[in-house]
Amino acid sequence: MGPVEWLLLFTLSVLWGGSFLFAKMAVTHVPPLVVVWARVLIAASLLLALLPAFGVKLPRDGRFWRDVAIMGVLNNVIPFALIFWGQVHIGAGLASILNATVPFFTVLLAHLLTGDERLSGGKLVGLAIGIAGVTAMIGPDALEGLGGATLAQFAILGAALSYGFANIFGRRFKARPPMALAAGQLSMSTLILTPVILATQVPWGFLGALAMPPMQAVGAILALAVLSTALAYVIFFRILGKAGATNIALVTFLVPASGVLLGALVLGERLEARQLLGLAAILCGLAAIDGRLLRRLGLTRPA
Repeated sequence: MGPVEWLLLFTLSVLWGGSFLFAKMAVTHVPPLVVVWARVLIAASLLLALLPAFGVKLPRDGRFWRDVAIMGVLNNVIPFALIFWGQVHIGAGLASILNATVPFFTVLLAHLLTGDERLSGGKLVGLAIGIAGVTAMIGPDALEGLGGATLAQFAILGAALSYGFANIFGRRFKARPPMALAAGQLSMSTLILTPVILATQVPWGFLGALAMPPMQAVGAILALAVLSTALAYVIFFRILGKAGATNIALVTFLVPASGVLLGALVLGERLEARQLLGLAAILCGLAAIDGRLLRRLGLTRPA
């Protein structure tokens, strides 16, 4: 990758790491499901408006809309709802660390559900190290009973699992324009969530109550939608087109660090020693799965 792509990669890690900060600020004042709905609605609107500038048209075939609806559930509705609910109980830094387990779920699901992405020795080692890291963070709390913080941590892991399924399901989209996929899945996510919001959030006041939260929460929702979703997708697809899928995967190493740093600087969050140990183990596991660092150190041979 060139200097521009590296700069974009670091920018993307900050935008996605910042999503945990913005979510924490938003769910303090607004129900998590409303935050999810507002995020996908605003982001979908922006991306639909941007499509002409990118020269992209949305496909009209029913199969496309069926598939992006499924992708929207797996990649937006379920994980966003679980993450935002989880962040009612835990901090942005810890949530970003737990979300870094997405590659572990992806390689495990790929081994179970596909015929061409089997577990190699390096991936198996990385998976084991990553599981050890998660256990180090959650283990003692789980032994004390499933309290709010423990359930919240499992909710973030559930979101990571949903992202893993989305990564596997998304293999079928190789021939589709990436921007159309992003706009399509966010649009379908909005359509799926709107009746749910109308049915469940009316007691909260729904649209009338959106004016009640403090400007900090409103700004956080806008930042989630505009920066961490719409702009992040544009940067993601730019890197993907220029540097490929392997290089874009490097952002996984940077997002937890961004989330932890932003949580500490803005919200004053502090991680316990065992959580930092878990972060180190997860990063080592990701390095083993990625393989490039180990090859640079001469510990493995290129495939």
